[in-house]
Amino acid sequence: MPELPEVETICCGLHALLPGRRVDRVEVLNRRLRRRVSRDFRARLEGRIIQGVGRRGKYILVTLEEDWVWISHLGMSGKLIYVEASRPRERHDHIIVKLNHGHELRYHDPRRFGLSLVVPAARVTSLSQLRDLGPEPFDPRFCGAYLRAVFSKSRRRVRDLLIDQKVVAGLGNIYTNEILFRAGIRPTRRGWKLGHSVADKIAKTIPEVLQAAIRWCGTSFSDYRDAQDRLGEFQNHLKVYDREGERCRVCSTEIKRVSWGNRSAFYCPSCQE
Repeated sequence: MPELPEVETICCGLHALLPGRRVDRVEVLNRRLRRRVSRDFRARLEGRIIQGVGRRGKYILVTLEEDWVWISHLGMSGKLIYVEASRPRERHDHIIVKLNHGHELRYHDPRRFGLSLVVPAARVTSLSQLRDLGPEPFDPRFCGAYLRAVFSKSRRRVRDLLIDQKVVAGLGNIYTNEILFRAGIRPTRRGWKLGHSVADKIAKTIPEVLQAAIRWCGTSFSDYRDAQDRLGEFQNHLKVYDREGERCRVCSTEIKRVSWGNRSAFYCPSCQE
């Protein structure tokens, strides 16, 4: 699933291309996404000028004239790409947004776990998908004191706390594993057992790792592409994620994997306590 660095990369790419463009026509080829695309989706988009592109957590927010917002979530395998209209369409292109200058935005999603809806701007923060999101990792209010308060009340594993969107908006399994490696903390540690200095270190490490991933345009293992359908490169810089059995790039110890629920966590037994 695209996480904050991937979504931020897409948003930055689209923000450089879309403001001032008009939506001329919309084709919804498949409404069966995670939440069915509404019948009025097309009417709410067509004819409107795009004003900007932003992000909240893992959600892409395209602002439109007259106070409307097009919200997209890429689910497990989605892409929102800007291409020439002449480019051949692909099997899982579910939404085609034709712009007024010979290009299109295409929402592509083989597994159809994504989301696409258009709502009045005044409703955005109250939507069920957005209203309970935790703070953004780059928000000045996100700090060690905040994490200390969260950790002290929870017996959950620290990995599970960090991927909880109500705790921190935008983190997922890839970057949480990388953050905990750089902070020297095993993903199995329980929140209430972590001291103040550990919470401070994790809070400091989170934006550092995310900024590095954004510089490399995100992580591409299979489906993720940026706004112009290009691969990210941060997969070449991962320290532990998906590296079970390989040697730690810091100490040469073998990387281990543990699983619970439907996700795996990766760690170095020597570098992480």
